Amino acid sequence: QLVESGGGSVQAGGSLRLSCAASGYIHSRYCMGWLRQAPGKEREEVAAIFDQGDSPYVADFVKGRFTISQDNAQYTLYLQMDGLRPEDTGTYYCAAAAVPTQYCLSGYYPPGNVGYWGQGTQVTGS
Repeated sequence: QLVESGGGSVQAGGSLRLSCAASGYIHSRYCMGWLRQAPGKEREEVAAIFDQGDSPYVADFVKGRFTISQDNAQYTLYLQMDGLRPEDTGTYYCAAAAVPTQYCLSGYYPPGNVGYWGQGTQVTGS
């Protein structure tokens, strides 16, 4: 129910934009987020948003480089990634979690609350 697109390989400093298409039901009721997992590391939250009017959560390690946004008319979540670094390499997952708004926007995104996962898309910064 979450379909991702937009991964790829870019040189350091390059940009990519990830997209995640969801149903209207999911998009309007869940905290939408992006998580990533690098080889040999645990999955970590990158960014999350509940409503386009909110101030989204963005992890410190990508703050100022990555931007999360959503198109409510198209039920699509985006992650604009600028200034990519080799350490950004990994599989990026779109997710929809059932958490209260204040948790969503403060970075609390427990895997047990995730109701829907995207298939994952590979991002490589080299």
